[in-house]
This record gives sequence, structure tokens and C-alpha cells, in this order.
Amino acid sequence: MLGTGINVNVNVPGQNGASYFDGGLLEYIGWALVGWLVTVCTIGICYPWAVVVLYRWKIEHTVINGQRLRFDGTAMQLFGNWIKWWLLCIITLGIYSFWLSIKLEQWRVKHTYF
Repeated sequence: MLGTGINVNVNVPGQNGASYFDGGLLEYIGWALVGWLVTVCTIGICYPWAVVVLYRWKIEHTVINGQRLRFDGTAMQLFGNWIKWWLLCIITLGIYSFWLSIKLEQWRVKHTYF
């Protein structure tokens, strides 16, 4: 059913608890639309906010081995990194762009915990 989320139980031998994702499709579509609208209306300046909102929604609906994940990153933290990363892209004539997805993933993981 739409909006009820996905519930996939995966039991890991030797550990108690199940792993599943309990987010719903309608909620995801709503946050994605809000993020898109804010990004478009601010000509991309608030894109880091949209990234943080969608990632927070995804992480906070994820349970691994019975423990719900948490995300403590903020849009302002990401915005500071975003500016730094894009300046490095300009200075290196785009070469640094190959590292952008890795840097973003490192930032996400740094702010994700049980």
C-alpha cells in the first residue's frame, strides 16, 4: 500500500533485532517536492537544505539490528562545506568535482549514528 513504507526483516545471526525501513512513499514525495521547490525558488542556494532534509528523512526511518539510525547534520554545516567544495572545483578547473560525491558521503556518515 502507498504510504505505509517498506518493512523488510533481516535477522543477523548472533544479534538481536530486525533491520527495516519504515518510511512511506507519500511522505517521501512530499519532502522531495518541498526540497525541489525551495531549491528552484532560491536559485540553488538552498540545495544543501534539501539534501539534509531528504537524507534526515531517509536515515531516521531506517532501523538496523533493532536500532534506529539518527542524523545530526544541519543545512548550515553542509552549506559551509558546499561553498568550500565548489571553490575547490573552480580553482582546480573542475578536477575536484571527482571527489564531491565522496566528500558528501563522508559528511553524511560523519553525522549518522545509532
